[in-house]
Amino acid sequence: MSSERTQKMHPHRFTLWVAIGSISMMFAGFTSAYIVKSNQAGWEAVQVPKIFYLSTLLIILSSVTVFLAQKAMKAREMAKYRLLISGTVVLGLAFVATQFIGFSELWATKITFRDSVAGSFFYIITGVHALHVIGGIIALAVLFFRAYNSKTKYYSTAPVETAGLYWHFVDILWIYLFVFFLLVS
Repeated sequence: MSSERTQKMHPHRFTLWVAIGSISMMFAGFTSAYIVKSNQAGWEAVQVPKIFYLSTLLIILSSVTVFLAQKAMKAREMAKYRLLISGTVVLGLAFVATQFIGFSELWATKITFRDSVAGSFFYIITGVHALHVIGGIIALAVLFFRAYNSKTKYYSTAPVETAGLYWHFVDILWIYLFVFFLLVS
């Protein structure tokens, strides 16, 4: 037996990995159903709104800021951490806002749940993703408020690492969905 202790995974991180697996399977099912349905007669693909390019840039930048926030927290550079976690929250909110603008543009062109099967799929898939992003924003907002609470002297990196992992996941998931819709449109 080795005298080295094995590090155990934090329970929140383990739970998150299980959730990531489940969410990934759900979106694999959504996109598979989209492909199957798109082969039926009368299918008219949805053109990705141009503002979704900006959405993609915003969520990628937010992954960079959350990564740098994690590094700052590990180094106990709290002023830098506060700035970076704040920036991540703002970028996340901007992502959701640009998604809403894109949905509004589509709706204005009569791509609705009633008038477009492809539109229905598009709204559901991207809308469910946006809900997951909002969940991530809530987690980041908790970190934001903790960072600015002067009474808290809590330097555990586990919450930041767990929220960061989830945030990177929703980023990668968005990139997958964005490329998917560009290729199938």
